[in-house]
Amino acid sequence: MTNARDFSLDSELANTAGWDLDDGDGIENLDDPADDSDGWESGYADDDPELTGGEQDLAERYALRRVAGLSTELEDITEVEYRQLRLERVVLVGVWTDGSVEDAENSMAELAALAETAGSEVLDAVYQRRDKPDPATYVGRGKVEGLGEIVRASGADTVICDGELAPSQLRNLEDRLKVKVVDRTALILDIFAQHAKSKEGQAQVELAQLNYMKQRLRGWGGNLSRQVGGRAAGGVGIGGRGPGETKIETDRRRINTKIARLRRELAHMKGTRDTKRQERRRRHIPSVAIAGYTNAGKSSLLNRLTGAGVLVEDALFATLDPTTRRTTTGDGRVYTMSDTVGFVRHLPHQLVEAFRSTLEEVADSDLILHVVDGSHPDPEGQIAAVREVFAEIGADKVPEIIVINKADAADPLVLARVRQREPHAVVVSAKTGEGIAEALAVVEDDLPRPGVEFEALVPYARGDLLDRLHQHGEIESLEHTGDGTVVRGRAHADLAGELAAYPV
Repeated sequence: MTNARDFSLDSELANTAGWDLDDGDGIENLDDPADDSDGWESGYADDDPELTGGEQDLAERYALRRVAGLSTELEDITEVEYRQLRLERVVLVGVWTDGSVEDAENSMAELAALAETAGSEVLDAVYQRRDKPDPATYVGRGKVEGLGEIVRASGADTVICDGELAPSQLRNLEDRLKVKVVDRTALILDIFAQHAKSKEGQAQVELAQLNYMKQRLRGWGGNLSRQVGGRAAGGVGIGGRGPGETKIETDRRRINTKIARLRRELAHMKGTRDTKRQERRRRHIPSVAIAGYTNAGKSSLLNRLTGAGVLVEDALFATLDPTTRRTTTGDGRVYTMSDTVGFVRHLPHQLVEAFRSTLEEVADSDLILHVVDGSHPDPEGQIAAVREVFAEIGADKVPEIIVINKADAADPLVLARVRQREPHAVVVSAKTGEGIAEALAVVEDDLPRPGVEFEALVPYARGDLLDRLHQHGEIESLEHTGDGTVVRGRAHADLAGELAAYPV
């Protein structure tokens, strides 16, 4: 029997030190710092930068975004996880009934932005001057033939109309153009369906889609019966003969059942929202609602004012779910600031009804920051469109501050024109921070103030009263004495009632 060789772990590891190094075979060991011929670094050891909630949402949204130029045919089975859908190729169609040429072009440019936000590639755009849309085909019948030639020549697979089409118009256009036809309402609903994240937002969008779809059901089921009577139904006899419920009637009944269920769910969610709102009212916490046209910079402004960190994207209807943040004034008063869903010209009625519980945040607020895109070609048109929605939801009586955003990209003449028409306005840039301090000062001046004057000698043992005064009242003077703190100012009725127990 031979003697076993002495084993040493250190010596064995030393013998394997060169195994993974580049030995001339062209294979580089990326894990060994000694074999770093091109300076490549993995970066895995580095700490990831801290992302806000909005940045995480944006990264998730773009993770599976559709892109142009990718074939839907798989060449290698290993590519299955990277397969993406081809962008829809669309042609835009509009009817210009009133206003100037600039108004018509602005409307078509907005429709193109909506289409791109929905994930499509705009190939061409046409519009027709008419007194009113054609009741059968939206555009004139001759224009339909020309539109068909454009669709065939460009290879488009979808036509988007800048208006809400009647079911008959939708059917006639699809029959003649032989491609899918979508109106402005369906396009906006599709964007909402992509961007809604919360349970309430998804239920609101689904409700709006079902209300829109219910009137536009079509197909073979409109002619054929799903049930029959008489002998074909198994001999049910008298009362069972004749046509039964058609496929389209069955679909409509199921849609109505689902609509009723969604309304009940939203009513329950509305109760939760109302409870939170009543708690803020009980504590006399003022609320400020940030509202305005879509893509005017409402979320960016909320991030700049409160550091909320919500999602920001240069797209229409990028954020749908309302976000509320608690903040304080310069003198310590507490108030809330809420971001709301954006508005647009001809906002579909289904959306206004479905999002009514969310829009009530605007109507029930104490102050509205009406954000306007100062770099837009027609900011006055945006203001008028938003105020139409304000009137529809009962928010036209709430005090309003016009905040003209994107001052860094706006024309100074346009800013001056808007400020002349809207005296109670401030100009800011949420991107650079310009004018933010002035906007905050205007908000603090316009917040509702406590209505009861008081003067009290607060004992040092009641520091909780002073803390509540700093948060929810206004302190004009404060003096520390041997018996306590002499404080004068204004407070709400319930707080002033507690202070009445400590007269000077």
